[in-house]
Amino acid sequence: MSSESKLGADAVDVAIATGIDFDGSPIPPDKLALYHQVMALEAGRQRRGVSNTMRSRIVRIGAKHTPQEELNQMLIDVGFAGLKDKEVLFYYGGK
Repeated sequence: MSSESKLGADAVDVAIATGIDFDGSPIPPDKLALYHQVMALEAGRQRRGVSNTMRSRIVRIGAKHTPQEELNQMLIDVGFAGLKDKEVLFYYGGK
């Protein structure tokens, strides 16, 4: 798999769809089956709203790339609630 095909949010989805990991090895069928089983459960879950989902994704992904104080201010600046104590503990380990 080329390094370009390992970039971006869709890279993992493409690998799962093809059943081939980034290193070229096959993804074990039992792991794929469990993944699809859990994703089917998620697909049937009632949603609370797009704004809540957007905020959750921003926090989950943003915490990997952005310092706590900066992410908190970014959320507040656009009208989302700032980071909650439980999010700080989970994503930043209470740092």
